[in-house]
Amino acid sequence: MARQRVAVLLGGRSGEHEVSVVSARSVMAALDPERWEVVPIGIAKSGAWLSPGETRAELEAGARAFEGSGTPVLRANEALEALDSCAVAFPLIHGTNGEDGTLQGFLEIAGKPYAGAGVAASAIGMDKALMKALFREAGIPVARYSVIRSWEYTLAQNDSMGLIDTAIGYPCFVKPANGGSSVGITKARSREDLPGAFAAAFAYDDKAVVEQAVIGREVECSVLGNEHPEASVAGEIVPDREFYDYDSKYASGSATELRIPAPITESAAKDIRDLALRMYRVMGCEGYARVDFFLTSGDRVVANEVNTIPGFTSISMYPKLWEASGLSYTPLLTRILELAFERHERRARR
Repeated sequence: MARQRVAVLLGGRSGEHEVSVVSARSVMAALDPERWEVVPIGIAKSGAWLSPGETRAELEAGARAFEGSGTPVLRANEALEALDSCAVAFPLIHGTNGEDGTLQGFLEIAGKPYAGAGVAASAIGMDKALMKALFREAGIPVARYSVIRSWEYTLAQNDSMGLIDTAIGYPCFVKPANGGSSVGITKARSREDLPGAFAAAFAYDDKAVVEQAVIGREVECSVLGNEHPEASVAGEIVPDREFYDYDSKYASGSATELRIPAPITESAAKDIRDLALRMYRVMGCEGYARVDFFLTSGDRVVANEVNTIPGFTSISMYPKLWEASGLSYTPLLTRILELAFERHERRARR
């Protein structure tokens, strides 16, 4: 089979810019060179697009982020022409303007096959408030939560705090509705912690989700597929601190432990795989996603969230779970891109 060009999109405007660059470096190094010709297209923190040459130069110089170079997207001729020349795109931009359906919509308009969830599933997956409402409507168990907007909090701070006192309780987590990698998340142990917690959340979004702190183990499952998705073995995360925050996930020297497969009962493992597939389908996901849970006492499974563009280094949970399930990193990447073509061809027949 002749090699096909794949555009790897990396960087972006969100607080997860650096995480995206790390994921993309790993993916580009692991893509099968006999099957794929990699065309890297970086997006700066400003939103400007870099040409493949500019992106390669930044990466070869060891850049962890694209700070100031590039061209506004509507004038970024080199980047857009490079994207047009590719058979498929692999978006690896976490967070806002990459994982929230906006980039997926751009690729849909361009008629370009792309890896991962579509527009609607991406948008829902990015907005924790919409996601949890959808799961609750579908009868999927979720923790108690409330949604508070920045102007509601500003106009009626005591009412917002009172709602949390009565409906959620403490401890609770305050997080931006749209975000990932635990950016902007605070654990509030009492009412006194709420002002700082809301300030941190509203720095990233004007909508905050306040969620009951579930006492349980953190367990994740990887899902792969379009119409007939499959679930990997489950894995457990044992954070090196009170909760699985940004530093626990990405800081060098982190002692966070990944237990794969998770040391849980066969019954709990089956419940997690079954619920992961159900959540994936309810959201309308395609391609791939990581599904996160809490496992409480008595093996009760509580849904946390679906991550439509999870971290993708070779040591990230998503590929490691598939490796433990018999599908190693490089073939996994090829399968994800094949699924992109399959979905594109299916839709073209309509």
